[in-house]
Parts: sequence; structure tokens; C-alpha cells
Amino acid sequence: MKSFKTISEFHAFRNLPKPQHPLISVIDVETVPHIDGEEPTNLVLNFYSIAVKRMHNVTMKYGQQSFDFNEGILSFMSPNQVFSMAVDDKKEVVKKSGWVIYIHPDFLWNTPLAKTVKQYDFWDYSLHEALFLSAKEEAIITSIMLNIKQEYEANIDTFSKPIIISQLDSLLAYADRFYHRQFITREKSAHQILDRLETLLNAYFNSPDRMEKGLPTVRSVAEQLNLSPKYLSNVLRLLTGQNTQQHIHEKLIEKAKERLSTTNLSIGEIAYELGFEHLPSFSKLFKTKTKLSPIEFRASFN
Repeated sequence: MKSFKTISEFHAFRNLPKPQHPLISVIDVETVPHIDGEEPTNLVLNFYSIAVKRMHNVTMKYGQQSFDFNEGILSFMSPNQVFSMAVDDKKEVVKKSGWVIYIHPDFLWNTPLAKTVKQYDFWDYSLHEALFLSAKEEAIITSIMLNIKQEYEANIDTFSKPIIISQLDSLLAYADRFYHRQFITREKSAHQILDRLETLLNAYFNSPDRMEKGLPTVRSVAEQLNLSPKYLSNVLRLLTGQNTQQHIHEKLIEKAKERLSTTNLSIGEIAYELGFEHLPSFSKLFKTKTKLSPIEFRASFN
């Protein structure tokens, strides 16, 4: 694994011209040299990356997920995320186009964007959850990137940074809007995610070894669905108004009600059976969700 603390280091590594600003750079993807097969498998950048690009026969890996760039997509990576790139050895890279912006966190220091940049969940999405742009959306994003490029290449003055920050703010706002559009237009895919989650949770709560596994977590559920936790929660929230944690709790309470109303198991036994280590935690969650304690709920059936 190779880590890059500065944008200049990464430019040198990729045989790119020295950046015109130490804390930000704008790169035309078409001008980037082809990847050498001897480059490190995993890379880590200590700065933000925003990319809109198309690259035939180039595969990028983020964690365990592979992703190709044959379609125009917009992707985001926050500092310290691990990724790798590789070219299909059997094919020649036919065409690559697009733009990449690298932004060091220090560039955002003492600006409004420093406080708001992390509010966007897509920084934590995996590459296979990237934003597929329509032609109109791609034109908007590219236009903003070109505006940033123009300012980046101009003589630096007191107006340069505020103008670039303003453009970055617009780019992130548009990306947020387009992501919400993607959740809506890909409704079938979103419902398939919901169905897979329901199947997974049903399998867990019907599993004979659930007591040993403990309660399912948002991260463990997301990993089994090959999704990032925030992407999963945002899809579910759009469809149902509930995030992943709330879905887990709903399924848990549903199973608890079933056990309370159809068995003679003690409250403690039911709590343990569902994966709780401590009875008070189960009782507190049950009352929060139902307005009744487990004892009161069971009494209502007698």
C-alpha cells in the first residue's frame, strides 16, 4: 500500500505536471499517462477526490468491490480511503475522458465549506454506488469543473480561493440533488435492496445460532448486502422513511412481540434469544417502540 500526504506527491507518482497550487489540482483525465502494471496494488490519498469520467477497460477497486468506468459517472472519495486501479491486460484503453479535482483538507480551512463538506453522505459511498449522470447532469458538473479549472490556472489573487470554494459548494449541492434523483429513478433497484434486507433479517431472526451472533449491526448488514452503511440507510429512508437501524429495530420488535404472545418464555429468555446481552436494554427498546413494557404487552394477551 502506498500513501500520499500531498497532491504534489501524487502528481509526481502519476507522472503528471506539478500542480499549480499545493492544495488543489484539476486534471484532464485524457492527459493522464496509462497505468503501469508495476504500480502498488492499493493507494491511499490524504485528500478529497471528485471525478467525473469515462475510461474504457479500466477497473477500479474500492475495498472488495470492482467498478468499471465505461459509463459517465461522478464519484467521490474522502481522505484516507483505500483504492486501486488496473488496466485490462487483454485490451487496450480505447478512450478516456473527464476531469478529476483533488482538494487537500487544508484548502478548506477557515471557509464555510470546511464545516459543511462532511454533511454529504456520498463521501462515504463505495465506488460501485457512484452517481450515474444523465447527459444534462454531466454537462452541468463538467461546466462547474471547468470553471474551477479556469480559476485554478489563473494568477492567484485574493479572489481565487473564495471563487473556487463557491464552485465546489455548487458542485456538491448538484451532486446531492442528482443522487436523490438516482434513488427515485432506480426505484426497482432500491426495492430489490429492501427485499434483500428483509430476507437477510428474516434469516437472522430465524437462525438457531442468533444468540451466539448477537444483534445485527448496521455495518454487518450493509457488508452482507455489499453496500456502504450510509448508502443503504439513504435508500431505505427514501423508500420507507426509516434508516437501517430503525429497520433492524422494527424487525426485532416484531419478533419480540411474536415470542411474548405465543410462548411462555421469560422476558430474560426472550431477550437473550433475540441477541441481547442485557435485559434492561431489551426492555428499554421495547417500551420506546411500543409504549408498553414487555410485561405489559404480554399481559394484554391474557
